[in-house]
Amino acid sequence: MAGHSKWANTKHRKAAVDAKRAKINGRYIKHIEVAARNGGPDVEGNPALALAVQKAKKESVPNDNIDRAIKRGAGLTGDAVEYEEITYEVRGPAGSALLVECLTDNRNRAAADVRTAVTRSGGTVADPGSVAYMFQRKGVVTVPTADGVTEDDLLAAVLEAGVEEVLEREEHFEVHSEPTDLQEVVKGLDDAGIRYDSDDVAFVSEMKIDLELDDAKKFIRLHDALDDLDDVQSIHTNADLSSETLAALEAET
Repeated sequence: MAGHSKWANTKHRKAAVDAKRAKINGRYIKHIEVAARNGGPDVEGNPALALAVQKAKKESVPNDNIDRAIKRGAGLTGDAVEYEEITYEVRGPAGSALLVECLTDNRNRAAADVRTAVTRSGGTVADPGSVAYMFQRKGVVTVPTADGVTEDDLLAAVLEAGVEEVLEREEHFEVHSEPTDLQEVVKGLDDAGIRYDSDDVAFVSEMKIDLELDDAKKFIRLHDALDDLDDVQSIHTNADLSSETLAALEAET
């Protein structure tokens, strides 16, 4: 839920697996609560809730947690929480940009936490609109290349689903579509028996910024500081790393 850049899958990412898992679970729980609040607790009759539950189960969120989140979101437990969606625009090293999506029950806390994390990590909270214009909202599905799937295989599976382009990365393909076509793309992959790692609506930028080693270290520090915040749901960026920079980061871990 935090972007699709090359560096996102490197071993340089955090080693605190248990803490990270709890954070990821918390993010999916929030989405379930919001979907249940907006459309009711009936999974069959609430497509947004059905999708949120599907994604949570794919990430191995315990069923008991999912059930409690549905009831809490629908107000069936008497302790429903109202969440507000806020997006912050951030500038990082070497002209890199980040869009930080938050889901919070306290706007002031979220704003203070984001500003503190950004300032301490050498970034800058940007004015509204000064970063967002670089990004377009897209449906993004990542398909691992390790399964032997080819670009032709993907195109054959999703061509009629509204796919816009298929990009080949170092360890996976990215299938881009309009957000409204995402579920049709996923259905096409499912029907073709093609495994995918993630399917999300994300902010994608064509204005990629390739970071050298020193700037990459600064960027990862900034990204991780934001990713640690409880209110942060997703981080989207135009930062990218070359194979050489990735190898240098790996060598230092």
